[in-house]
Amino acid sequence: MAMATTGGSGGATDGGTGSTATKRRGCWCSKDDFFPEESFRNWGSYVKALGETKARLKDRLFARSLDDIELNQVRARSQHEMKKSLSWWDLIWFGVSSVMGAGIFVLTGLEARNDAGPAVVISFVVSGISALLSVFCYTEFAVDIPVAGGSFAYLRVELGDFAAYIAAGNILFEYIVAGAGVARSWTSYFATLCNHEPDDFRIVVSGLNKNYNHLDPISVVISAIVAVLASVSTKGSSVFNVVASVIHIAVLLLIVCVGLTKANVANFSNFAPYGVKGVFKASAVLFFAYVGFDGVATLGEETKKPARDIPIGLVGSMLITIVFYCFLGATLCLMLPFTAIDVNAPYSEAFQAVGMRWVKYIVALGALKGMTTVLLTNIIGQARYFTHIGRTHMAPPWLAIINKKFRTPMNATIVMTIANSIVGFFTDLSILSNLLSISTLFIFSLVAVALLVRRYYVAGVTSNHDRNMFVGFLTLILVSSIATAVYWAATTIAVNMFLLGSLDVPSFVRFVVWTLILIIYYLLVGLHASYDVAKEGLGEAHGVDLKNIGAPATHSDKNEVSLVG
Repeated sequence: MAMATTGGSGGATDGGTGSTATKRRGCWCSKDDFFPEESFRNWGSYVKALGETKARLKDRLFARSLDDIELNQVRARSQHEMKKSLSWWDLIWFGVSSVMGAGIFVLTGLEARNDAGPAVVISFVVSGISALLSVFCYTEFAVDIPVAGGSFAYLRVELGDFAAYIAAGNILFEYIVAGAGVARSWTSYFATLCNHEPDDFRIVVSGLNKNYNHLDPISVVISAIVAVLASVSTKGSSVFNVVASVIHIAVLLLIVCVGLTKANVANFSNFAPYGVKGVFKASAVLFFAYVGFDGVATLGEETKKPARDIPIGLVGSMLITIVFYCFLGATLCLMLPFTAIDVNAPYSEAFQAVGMRWVKYIVALGALKGMTTVLLTNIIGQARYFTHIGRTHMAPPWLAIINKKFRTPMNATIVMTIANSIVGFFTDLSILSNLLSISTLFIFSLVAVALLVRRYYVAGVTSNHDRNMFVGFLTLILVSSIATAVYWAATTIAVNMFLLGSLDVPSFVRFVVWTLILIIYYLLVGLHASYDVAKEGLGEAHGVDLKNIGAPATHSDKNEVSLVG
C-alpha cells in the first residue's frame, strides 16, 4: 500500500511493513504524519472504511502480534533506533526512583495509625511480595520482548490488539494523572522548604470550579525542565537520576538513623492492635506505594543486555524499596505510640514531637527529591509507551518518530508533557489522588493473564481440548478471585478499607467517560489505521496489491495469528 505524500516530498521505507514514511521537513508536519493510512486518503476511503467497521473490528479483536513483529517490524517504523546506553545499574536506580516518591511519607502514618499499628512493617512485606510477583511477570515479558511499548506490546502479542489498546489508554491515563499529581505535590513540598503555604505559589481564579481554580505554574515549570532532560539524553537522565537517587537514599538513611536515636521499644508492645485483618487491610493500601516499576520495562530498547540487565534492574530495585519501606515504618512506630501518629504529616510531626523540629526540612527535601525523579521516570515511561502505540498506528505515527540527533522519542515526550502540564496546572490534588488506583491493578491483572496465555497457549499448536481446559482454569482463577473480593467486601472491616483505598463515585464517572472516549476514538480512527497497517503487512508477505481496500482478511499468516487458533 502506497502512502500519500504532499508537496512532492520523498518517502523512506520504514523497514517494517514496507510503508512509506514522509520525510521530515524542518519542524512542519503534514497530514501524512498523523493519518498516512489508506483509510484516510480521502473522504471516500474513510466512508468506505467506516462501512467495514464491524468486519474490521472482528478481525482486530482476534488478531495477535508476534515477538518478532514487535521487536523488528513495528520498532522499525520509528525511522531511527534508540541508543543502547543503559546497564543494570541504571535500571536499578530508575526502578527505585520511579517507586520511592513522596507517598511513603504519608501512607506509612495513615496505615500505622488506622489499620496495622507497628505491624505496618509486616504490611509492607506482604504488599512488597505482591508487587514483586507483578515484577516477575513484567520481567519475563521484558526479557523476551525488550521494546518501548512495555505492557502494551506484551498484551498485543498475547491478548490481541483491542485488549492492548484499552490497556494502553488506561496506562497513559494513569501516567498523566500521576505526573500531574506529583507536579502539584512538588509545589507543596517546595513551599514547605520556603516556610510558605502551597497556595502562596498558586494563582486563585474565583470564576472557576473550586477543584480547578488553584492554578499551579510551578508544576508546569518543573514538568518542562524534566521533559527537556528526558528529551536530550536517556543516559544523561540516568546519570542525573542516579545522583539524585543516591541523595534520596542518604536522606532516608538519615531519617532512619536520627529517628532510631529516639526509639522506644515499648511502642512495639501492642504490635498488631487490629489483628491479622488489619495487617492485610493495610497491605492492600500500601501496595500503591510500590507502583511505578512498570516504567522500567519500557527501557528495553535502550538497555545494553536486556536478558541480564532487566531482571537485575527490576528485581533489585524492588528489593531495595521493600527494605527501606520496612525500616521507615519501623522507625516511625518506634518513635511514637501508633495512636499518636499524625496521618497527614507523620514523620514531620513525629520529629517535632520528640524535639527535633529541624528534621521536617530534611523530610521535605527527601520528598522533593523523590518527586523530581518520579517525574523524570514518569515522563520517560509515558513517552516510550506512546511511541510504541504510535508505531502500531493506534495513535498518530508522528508520535513514533525517534529524534535523529538525540535518539530519544522527543515528539511523544513533548505531547505527554503538555498533557501532564495542563492537568497539573488546573486540577486539585484531591481529584488527582482518587483517579490513580482504578487503572493500576487493572493493567497488572491483564499482564498476569497474558503471561499465563503465553506459557500455556500457542495458536495452531495447542489442541482444542487443552485450550478449553486452559480457559476453564483461567476462568476459575478469575471467578474465585472476584468471589474472594466480594466476600471481603461484605465484612465491616472491608467496608472501611474500600472507603480508604477505593475511588469515589465522581472518579468512577471520569474513568468511564475516559474509557468511552477511548472506544470512540478506536472505532473511528485507531481500528482503521491499525487494520490498514496489518493488512499492508499481509499483502507484502503474499505479494498482493492491497492498495484498494477490499473485504477484511483473516490474519493467520507469519505477521499475525488468531487468538482463537
